[in-house]
Amino acid sequence: MLTTSDLQSRLERLNAIGIALSGETNINGLMETILVAAKSLVGADAGTLYLRRDEMLHFEIVMTDSLGIALGGTTGKAVSLPPVPLQHVDGSPNRNNVVACAVLEDCTINIEDAYTAEGYDFSGTRKFDQSTGYRSQSFLTVPMKNHEHEIIGVLQLINPTGPDGKVHAFSAEDQRLVESLASQAAIALTNRQLIRSLEELFEAFINLINLAIDDKSPYTGGHCQRVPELTLLIADAVNRTHEGALADFSMNERDRYELKIAGMLHDCGKVTTPVHVVDKGTKLQTLFDRIELVEARLEILRRDIELACVRGEIDAAERDAQWAQVEEDRVFLLRANAGGEFMRDEDVARVAAIAGRSWIAADGAPRPLLTADEVENLSIRKGTLTDAERQIINHHVEVTIQMLQALPWPKHLKNVTEFAGGHHERMDGKGYPRGLTRDQMSVQARIMGVADVFEALTACDRPYKHGMKLSQSLTILARMVNEGHIDPDIFEVFLREKVWLDYARRYLHAEQADEVDVEQLLRIAHGEAR
Repeated sequence: MLTTSDLQSRLERLNAIGIALSGETNINGLMETILVAAKSLVGADAGTLYLRRDEMLHFEIVMTDSLGIALGGTTGKAVSLPPVPLQHVDGSPNRNNVVACAVLEDCTINIEDAYTAEGYDFSGTRKFDQSTGYRSQSFLTVPMKNHEHEIIGVLQLINPTGPDGKVHAFSAEDQRLVESLASQAAIALTNRQLIRSLEELFEAFINLINLAIDDKSPYTGGHCQRVPELTLLIADAVNRTHEGALADFSMNERDRYELKIAGMLHDCGKVTTPVHVVDKGTKLQTLFDRIELVEARLEILRRDIELACVRGEIDAAERDAQWAQVEEDRVFLLRANAGGEFMRDEDVARVAAIAGRSWIAADGAPRPLLTADEVENLSIRKGTLTDAERQIINHHVEVTIQMLQALPWPKHLKNVTEFAGGHHERMDGKGYPRGLTRDQMSVQARIMGVADVFEALTACDRPYKHGMKLSQSLTILARMVNEGHIDPDIFEVFLREKVWLDYARRYLHAEQADEVDVEQLLRIAHGEAR
């Protein structure tokens, strides 16, 4: 019989366990805490925690201290035992098994000695004992019932030992304490499962938004999936850094989840971006590629040259020379229309010169070979977007911020908007949409900025360019560091921790993985080399 002091001590421990359960956020850790606490509370040598799924009781945690057995939970060792069915194959209730019976009867089963107990099948227990030399004697099997009075699992304890080291039966006090603990544990476990299901629903909704963006444009869909992964790779590398400017940066699992959500939502504003701008694969593309119209005009110009020759206005040699010029112009315009990293001044001047030529329309009136809008687009220096179209693209960040600011973020996700909304800012304050400087941005936002640029440079699914090799993309990043575009400290961690290589192995084509000189890249970043 327990003394008043012993009982008071147990109750205090039970309260302390309840507080600990409410603070555990990991489900595996929570289940392990429940079982360890229950064993400790009554001095049990062994125990098992089952969860109920699909009318089966699944082994989640198995522990036997005297045999050194610990499976499931946070051990990393899976429990390979088959689940316990609540019904036999013929549909009859499985009351032969003590764990299933406790669920079916909705009651605690306290067995003093399994070897003498009647009505239950302990053949599996006896086989275990024979193979290990163990003696499974006293069993306490308690259903775990949540606040809606649903049985979500079972807590089973085996062989409580006294101060003399001998196994004894579970007392009535033991049973009441474990029943109380099982009730608290079921509620804590249900709450954690509910939180997890809400998190899964939330992430599924985010993926739904990204799916809508993907449906509009496959070029941004891959980006929305890869940037969060790369962001976390960089953040984990920074978190491992214990020297230099980023030595004080630390990130726990809640911080990491917050950054993950920000990464998933960093381009959500693109749902409002017109698809013909997002997917603009060539300079003249709108709903279709207008280079076809230009080629048609050039063909008409060839016809006009032929007619001039037929009418005797020019000779055959002049005709052939003009035809050759038309073909050269056609090839040049096709190349210019494709876009690229840089367009020379002389190429821009040539576009203007070609626009100065004319062709004869069906009404007999001369028309410019290129319209003013076509000249503007074909003269784009870099990429395929005009300044106006680039502003449309850039506007997605403002929309992203507006959308995220409208959400009632819980405390642990309160920084999502700042992280997601800062990935196009620059360290020198020349970025957008707010023109923030490095000191005005969080480390996480700066990390996402590096991830966003590197993913874009190496992406193989963009309509206007091929994915760059590692050396080329990292050289561009190094120059961007030197120009005040991206964070120098994060870039150095990105290089030295070889995050780029880890990412390349997961997402890039084999031909993109060329040799990388880390020290040379750092010299470029510091302005010591070009």
